[in-house]
Amino acid sequence: MARVGFCGLGVMGYPMAGHLAKSGHDVVVYNRTSTRALQWVAEHGGHALPSPKEVAAESDVVFLCVGNDDDVRQVMLSDDGILEGAVSSLVVVDHTTTSAQLARDMFESSSAFEVNYIDAPVSGGQKGAESGALSVMCGSIDQKSFDAVTPIISAYARACVRMGGVGSGQLTKMVNQIMIAGVLEGMSEGLAFAQNSGLDLHAVVDVISQGAAHSWQLENRGHTMADGEFNFGFAVEWMVKDLRYCIEEAHRIGSNIPMTEMVAKMYEDLVEVGDGRLDTSSLIRRVQNH
Repeated sequence: MARVGFCGLGVMGYPMAGHLAKSGHDVVVYNRTSTRALQWVAEHGGHALPSPKEVAAESDVVFLCVGNDDDVRQVMLSDDGILEGAVSSLVVVDHTTTSAQLARDMFESSSAFEVNYIDAPVSGGQKGAESGALSVMCGSIDQKSFDAVTPIISAYARACVRMGGVGSGQLTKMVNQIMIAGVLEGMSEGLAFAQNSGLDLHAVVDVISQGAAHSWQLENRGHTMADGEFNFGFAVEWMVKDLRYCIEEAHRIGSNIPMTEMVAKMYEDLVEVGDGRLDTSSLIRRVQNH
């Protein structure tokens, strides 16, 4: 068992930290909205602390799961940030989906404090976080630090793989998001086509999910898309953020991702009409309305 800190108790972090507590770890938590942290403590035990700095001072490993690059910088680098409270040999595991450059920058900043930083974005959504079945893709220079945190991460993950050096976790998450964007675009066009053809959408989902069109998205979102229900976790506005990271990195390395650029624009259209908080399967609304 380890002394573990967790910063960021959103829809993903809250259940992830809960799994750590249930596994017997000594957990301290921080959340920007303190009432959320107090709610977590009331449910899971442990302690809520007023700053990431104090979390770091009480921990052997600190996990964070916040919103974007700027949020990570704030939690890591501010006067009340993790690095100000860190002791030598602390390991920081960042589950936030960020740019790859942010991961490289945080590694450099952490190294100056003799802290090891691992970028470790996750896939599996809110459902995976709640069930403890996430896939974690890690970028780490130090194999020893990765090996040390892997048993702890297993509390909420069914897979945890070191993909290479710092930034490799974020690059792998970009691959994940690029593929999901394509699958959801295909599903949206296909279901809209089925609707316009007068087919029973639920019957269509049932039959094609038994063949080559099967995917996690079809299995978990096909019927809800058919019913026009879009309140299932990962929001459009977060997908826009992630796809922008993908596009920026693709331009940097000279990779051609035209489908991703198209889908990113479609999601941006949804944000513009007020649908940014719907889940990503709401892409079908953009297809149906154009």
